[in-house]
Amino acid sequence: MAVDAARSEEGFTSAGATRVMAAACRAAGLDDREAELIRLGENALFRLGSVPVIVRIARSVEYLAAARKEVAVSRWLAREGFPAARVVEDLEQPLVVDGHPVTFWHLIVEEGRPATYRELGGVLRDLHVLALPDGLELPRYSAFGLSDLRLERAAGISEDDLEFLRKRGQELKGRLAELRFGSRLGPVHGDAHTDNLMVDRSGVVHLIDLENFCVDHPEWDLEVAAHEYHRLGWVTEEQYADFVGAYGRDLREWPGFATLCAIQEFKMTTWLMQNVSEGDDVAQEVGRRIASLRDDAAPRNWLPY
Repeated sequence: MAVDAARSEEGFTSAGATRVMAAACRAAGLDDREAELIRLGENALFRLGSVPVIVRIARSVEYLAAARKEVAVSRWLAREGFPAARVVEDLEQPLVVDGHPVTFWHLIVEEGRPATYRELGGVLRDLHVLALPDGLELPRYSAFGLSDLRLERAAGISEDDLEFLRKRGQELKGRLAELRFGSRLGPVHGDAHTDNLMVDRSGVVHLIDLENFCVDHPEWDLEVAAHEYHRLGWVTEEQYADFVGAYGRDLREWPGFATLCAIQEFKMTTWLMQNVSEGDDVAQEVGRRIASLRDDAAPRNWLPY
């Protein structure tokens, strides 16, 4: 279902996302007057004040297939009894408002603490052993995501940096083509970090952000925590040991680990590039990341965004 809203040429900003959210709520019969923007990243997330619902807005119509997949995966995980984000069942999913796919989700009332790396390892262990049902069509993992599209649409980035990133992307695609995985294919979350877990008031850990869900090798999920520990220093030795202990495998021992790290860093950089106009701090971080990508041996003193 498509809904018209006032169009804007300013890009995906908090103001533009708010207008899309209001139009989507009107179409769904929901009150948006006390809605609160809680995140602006790959998606904009709004918490409604009138009902316990989260409104999720994607950047562009290119994300429509991903939004449809999220809805299907959420319904499958619900049937499995697997704790994960749940779509609102009595609303049409997704809406398309001014070229933005919009979905509606039940609010998870949080316990008030972040998920741990031990919990992340346990959730991924349980997810990776699930058998995918007949009829649920999932893509393979998109290792580079929308990086090429982001580079085409980049604004505020020097042509020299863009040319470097284009060449870097091609080099990494060649390295990936030569990589050999030893694991079987199965369900993969595709963005497996602790920020994509929520702990509810009863202590249950829920998997959220299902837009990158796919069928592929589990290494793609295990890479995230290993990379945050080994390359970025965002994870302590104790946290990573908890993750490995809960899951049962340390990906750093696999020969393809360095290639997956390089791909992750490239994708993280092109993702943050989209918000370069949001402030000087973001622009500086984008510059820091691009500079460090030019030298594989350079430390990754990146800030977490």
